[in-house]
Amino acid sequence: MKRRTLFFAPLFLGLTGFGAAGWYVKSSQSKAEGPSELPASEVLIRSYSPVLGNPEAPVTIVEFFDPACEACRAFHPLVKQTLARYADRVRVVLRYTPFHGEGSERAIAALEAARMQGVFEPVLNALLARQPEWAAHGQLKPDLIPLIAAEAGLDLEKARDQMRAPQVIAVINQDRADVEAVGVDQTPTFFVNGAPLPEFGAEPFMQMVDKAVADLSNGA
Repeated sequence: MKRRTLFFAPLFLGLTGFGAAGWYVKSSQSKAEGPSELPASEVLIRSYSPVLGNPEAPVTIVEFFDPACEACRAFHPLVKQTLARYADRVRVVLRYTPFHGEGSERAIAALEAARMQGVFEPVLNALLARQPEWAAHGQLKPDLIPLIAAEAGLDLEKARDQMRAPQVIAVINQDRADVEAVGVDQTPTFFVNGAPLPEFGAEPFMQMVDKAVADLSNGA
């Protein structure tokens, strides 16, 4: 999926369609060449990034995800199982990766409004669970996003202004810039304590998380 040039623009301008193949939604651009403004380790997490689980957990999983990405939806139950399994020892930091244009951006805006209202996780779960309704390939229906979010607890009256707030546009643009800086070109992309997965898949993911938790007990 092509990335767009980084700039502050009206929130809902974007591509009218999207597509993916296989597990990944992958950018058709090559990774950015030349030095990033900051080392990748410094742009993996921003202070505003949503956190699932214990914010102070010693093991950090960073997920670059697109709410319109089928692979992100498929992987989400494993992410939730990992958080439940390791309770206070693991946290997941979400970074927005809007590779699907308007659908992604509108879903992200709804998530940010939900965060302002204290219903981030219910709305996240609802948008992913019902993703085929609003993000089916070739049948993008972004107008359904606020309605699905409302059924999960979002106050639409408040959300109308919140979704268009300058700070929400700033979050989308900063995360897009960080996607470029880190070199992420497919979703989902995971980092565990700053290190990328050696290969994509449930087994490599769990092995890396298990090792990171085991290292805590071993004092590594």
